[in-house]
Amino acid sequence: MSEHGERELLLVGVGMMGRPYVAAARRLGLRVRAIEARDWAGAIEDLVDAVEPSGGRYGSLDELWAETVHAAALESRPDGILAFTESHVLGAAMAQDRFALPGPSLQAAVISRNKALQRGRFRAHGIGQPEYLLTDDLPASAEWAGARLPVVVKPLSSAGSAGVELVADAAAFDDAAHRRAAERPLLVESALEGPEYSWEALVRDGEIWFANLTAKTTTGPPRFIELAHRVAAPLPAADAERVAELGRSVLTAIGMRTGIVHLEFRLTSAGPAVMEVAVRTPGDHIMELCSLAYGIDWHEMVVRLAVGAELPPPPQGPVRHAASLFLVSDPGEVIALDGLDEVREHPAVVDAAFRAAVGDTVGPASSSLQRTAYAVLAADSPQELEEAIEFTRRTLSIKTVPAATEE
Repeated sequence: MSEHGERELLLVGVGMMGRPYVAAARRLGLRVRAIEARDWAGAIEDLVDAVEPSGGRYGSLDELWAETVHAAALESRPDGILAFTESHVLGAAMAQDRFALPGPSLQAAVISRNKALQRGRFRAHGIGQPEYLLTDDLPASAEWAGARLPVVVKPLSSAGSAGVELVADAAAFDDAAHRRAAERPLLVESALEGPEYSWEALVRDGEIWFANLTAKTTTGPPRFIELAHRVAAPLPAADAERVAELGRSVLTAIGMRTGIVHLEFRLTSAGPAVMEVAVRTPGDHIMELCSLAYGIDWHEMVVRLAVGAELPPPPQGPVRHAASLFLVSDPGEVIALDGLDEVREHPAVVDAAFRAAVGDTVGPASSSLQRTAYAVLAADSPQELEEAIEFTRRTLSIKTVPAATEE
């Protein structure tokens, strides 16, 4: 109970995609205190009851977020703490642990933030994953990589495919080793083959309350930028059980207690193999898609978990079919944006927007942060959904010309 006599949620990070958490907390009668980066804090003052500016920025410096979280929790003693995205997870978990509040567990949060720790833990638990090498000298790993090409090179802590690179042959590895020689540490992993999925689970006290399977479409090598997500994805019964067992094994391995889990894996010929796991909100509108597909507000369920509130009976299955779609533009200067009004008028389109403006310069895409348009779609049948996806792909247009270079 906060100092104001109301039950309080301390929300670590809001941005744009975290705003549904505020609305859900309001519906539950909670006071909302938010921690936000200084350059974002002013934009949410009217949405929440109080804002604590943090020196932390999205995507970096967990320590600055942790400092602000602890101070705020010590002052107001909230009833629950909820981390929004990657750089918020560790600070929130430390405060959850210190003040005995529901959360994923400090162990799960630490492992979530470090892909090398994940690899070591999954190996000990016999969980399917790629062969890997942790190195602080990428050029010196050439012999190990050469015996396993193609390989994937990735940083230990990132999101949105940032820094993830497929290296196809020895010449490409030499190039990557030269370009990334100063980066350390790095993971080098054997490349997995098979369709890519994610598994989202709402978990209370180590038990799965409900889980969803999301099928992914990416650009493929070398960057694997995500282009589409389809939730409530169907699988043959045998594969579905193997995925469920993978999810249960990962929760046990990381010591997951309470909250949301986002597990990415490939379904290989040998079975599902883990790419990475996170104990935070999945990106790319997946929470919104799950809400549309199952007829429950996933943001509200996560808030309920964070404050120890009662959960309703879990859904019996999907009631609609939902997907998110993203565009990657040709590099250059943006000269025209077309088709948005037409797309928004489509009955299956819930939301759509451009992420670039005329006059912007778009570079070659190397991560999900550089996608230039999106759409959220929902329909009553898989066929209607696929037709809407194809319509949106045909209609949304971002035209570029080669950018002028300085002489």
